[in-house]
Parts: sequence; structure tokens; C-alpha cells
Amino acid sequence: MKRRIAVDCMGADLGPLPLVAGAVSYLKLPGNQDDSIVLVGDEAVLKEHLASLGVNGNMPITVAHAPEIVDMNSFATDALRKKNSSIAVAIKMHKDGVVDAVVSAGNTGAVMATAMFTLGRIPGVTRPAIAAMFPNKHETATLIVDVGANVDVKPDNLYQFAQMGASYAEDILKIRSPKVGLLSIGEEPTKGNDLILSSHNLLKSGAFNFIGNVEGRDILDGKCDVVVCDGFIGNILLKFAESVKVFLEWRIRRQVSSNFFSRAGAILMGPFLRRMRRSFDYSETGGAPLLGLNGNVVIGHGKSSEKAIMNAIRAAAEMISTNVTAHIQKRIEVSSGKVVEQ
Repeated sequence: MKRRIAVDCMGADLGPLPLVAGAVSYLKLPGNQDDSIVLVGDEAVLKEHLASLGVNGNMPITVAHAPEIVDMNSFATDALRKKNSSIAVAIKMHKDGVVDAVVSAGNTGAVMATAMFTLGRIPGVTRPAIAAMFPNKHETATLIVDVGANVDVKPDNLYQFAQMGASYAEDILKIRSPKVGLLSIGEEPTKGNDLILSSHNLLKSGAFNFIGNVEGRDILDGKCDVVVCDGFIGNILLKFAESVKVFLEWRIRRQVSSNFFSRAGAILMGPFLRRMRRSFDYSETGGAPLLGLNGNVVIGHGKSSEKAIMNAIRAAAEMISTNVTAHIQKRIEVSSGKVVEQ
């Protein structure tokens, strides 16, 4: 299956080079040679980076010129005004069917606003949500929905987050009947604020495997496969998880430098320490899908490395191959009683 992916190369914190290099690395992975990538941004700059990486027409990479940039300090409304920005051009290409997915490490609010305005929502979806994968002790992943798209939500929004998360876990994580939990301050259905209490009763009626309330400690424990929460709490969780990797690295360096025995122990434990570090390294998953759109959009970290971009493109490719967006649409239609023949 040929997958066509646009990469928004402008607006990231580290400039366009990691995005260009990540795209090249992705196409070098086994099984991706039939895919094609469109790099969107300043044509002269992008072609210069491609040349520096030894790409001179020998790979399925093209460049689409976009003269405007939406930087990290811009408002989401700025992106809607800049019709020739790299974000706008990339998502318009998806809308027009030129590509099958978009990857961006630019301004999250701008990407969301442009995608919502250009692609629109899946019919019946009230709020798209950002999903992120957290590690767990089962060596799989726990999907958190939402991690920042919606600060204030209602019970029906959380219900749809559960639906979309369950579909994503089935298609991408290959989990049959994924367990869905509602993040709260206690496992008991009587625990939580008014939003959680109302949402718990609603989620119980859903056509997915709802196991009830879960606590923060259950995420890494792997008690469930999908954790549902509002974007305010989810983003706090995400930023905390990012800090864990930094803290672990600092702690290990400090401990190792304390004496000879610590240094010797660190050498012996090297493989274990590297695996532990990778568990909280966002570059391993690369990007977070924006679920509920009429299309496939993956948002990367603003400081994404070449490896992170490579994996973000891989996440977008998996969304295309599994047709997860159509499966989310089907689930939403069934739950609302509006089944449409595909």
C-alpha cells in the first residue's frame, strides 16, 4: 500500500533539519520504500537540507513551497489568516487528496485550528482529542485521551474520547476489546467531581469495555489500555511524564559519579538503564494523533529529534494502513444510531 504523507517542516523549535532528516530516515526503514513524502516549507531551505543529506532525486521525496511560517509564539487564529503557511499548505494538501496524512511539530494550537477548519470533524464528533501513549509494566502502552486539546469538557465529550481511544487501541496497538478507564481520584464510582460522576454513568452504557474509574497510579501499572480524561489533566500528565526522563538521567549521572563502585555498577546495568530511559522518551512514539478529524494528523513535540520525526511519520503511516479514522467514524455512527453503509 502506497502511503503519501506531508511533513510540515517549519515552525518547530529546532528548525526544519530534524524534520527533513526524520523523513529521510523513515523512507530508509524496511517496508517503507513504496511510500512518498512531501516536505512543506521554504523550498530553498528544504532542498539545501536534502542535498546535505545526500538526497538528490534518489528517494520519493518532493518539496511543496510554503513562504509563510506560524511559529510557536503565534496564536491559533494567526494560522487561519496565513493561508500560505506550511501548516495550512500541508493540511490543504490532505483535504485535496494529494496526501493521506500530515505530520507537524509546529504550534499545537495552530495545527489543531487549521485541521479543524480545513478538514472538519468526523460527523457526530463534538470535540477532537489528542491521544498519547504512556509506558506500562506490561511492556505495551497505555493510551491517554485527551492530553491537551480540550481544557473544559462535558460527559458526552469524555464518552466520545473513550470511543475514539478504543478504536485507536484496537487498530494501532492491536488490542482486542481494549479496557477503558475513567481517570479519577478513586476507583469507587462515587469518587470524583460532578463531571466524573456523570461521565462514569454515561461510560457504563458504552459499547466498549469500560472497567470503571482508574487512578493515576494505574496508568503505569497497565490496569487498562485507554485512560479517558479532560485535556487539562491529560496535559499535566504528559508534561510530568516528559520530566521523568530528565529526572532519571540527572539522578543516574549524580549517583554514578559518586564513587568507583557506583560507576562499575552503572556499567553492568547499562542495558537496563537505557531501556528504562527509553520508556519515557517521547521520541520512541514520535507524535500524538489528533483523533476525531476527517483525516489523519499527527502532532510532534516542538523539540522533536530526527528519530522522533521518523516515528511520528510511522504513526501517521499506521493510521493510513489501519484506516482508523473510518473505524472511529463507524463507531460514532453506530452509537448515535446513524449507521451509514461504507
